[in-house]
Amino acid sequence: MRYIITGHRGLIGDFLKKRLDQEGGDCVLQIDQREGFNVLELEARDIEPDEKVGCFFHMAAHCKINQSIAKPLLSHRSNADGIFSVLEFCKHHEIPRVVVASTSRVLSPERNPYVASKIYVEELTKAYHDCYGLEYLIVRPSTVFGPIFDETSRLINNFFAAAFRGEDLKVYGDETKTLDFTYVDDFVDGLMLAYHKGKWNKAYNISGEDEVKIVDVANEILKQTGSKSKMVFLPQERAQPQQVSVDTSDLKELGYAPKVKIKEGIRRMAEFYKANPWAWQTYQDRGVVCYASNAETQSAEQK
Repeated sequence: MRYIITGHRGLIGDFLKKRLDQEGGDCVLQIDQREGFNVLELEARDIEPDEKVGCFFHMAAHCKINQSIAKPLLSHRSNADGIFSVLEFCKHHEIPRVVVASTSRVLSPERNPYVASKIYVEELTKAYHDCYGLEYLIVRPSTVFGPIFDETSRLINNFFAAAFRGEDLKVYGDETKTLDFTYVDDFVDGLMLAYHKGKWNKAYNISGEDEVKIVDVANEILKQTGSKSKMVFLPQERAQPQQVSVDTSDLKELGYAPKVKIKEGIRRMAEFYKANPWAWQTYQDRGVVCYASNAETQSAEQK
């Protein structure tokens, strides 16, 4: 199958592209801002008329909630304008199918610019099916993690970098805060299962079915790294759910069974960071804190 992918330099996109290629896929076009080409510039790219593309995998996104609250244009341009660019490209080049990464956060009651942009992503994708016949598969990841040098400022990567550097591990919220973690291989397994065996024109939630307290994650990372760092508790962030658990029953009906629980995933990440110290030495926490406890906009760059 010939395919196109966006966001192949990110965590999900990297592992997904490897899986597609292992299954005999032929990537005719890859787009990632890290390589100097934005998804919004898709109209400037072209594919040969005889290169019949079977599917467009759109994984690129702005995915940090706190950054989107501080600067709403980030998620609007990357996600809302980005999906329009992708769908128009598919329509123009008669690509019959698109797989779109949304987020499990659309299932939570909290609303922020990031979640709003992802709701728009889902609805516009459905509109292109109803109006133009474009087949779609929407996947909703939940806190994906894995061993890669990731520039997205994910929580577990932040914790590892802090632990190796002897810095505080910052927990936004109290000891009851949870997330539903998904090891990246399990996420790709779920996506490919939905792609091959699931119903098209449908959304699938994908998680590791592993709702875990953030403090337990932090403690496991401190244990795995032998770090003397401490946890510090800060006010919870604005418009962020404090307990996250994702229903994957539709995917489980297809045979989905995540294999890597949080402790094993952390062990694999610890091995990666120990073998590649440059990854934590050069890693930057690019988060922006927007506290829920302050009625005024209170944001500060984390150094």
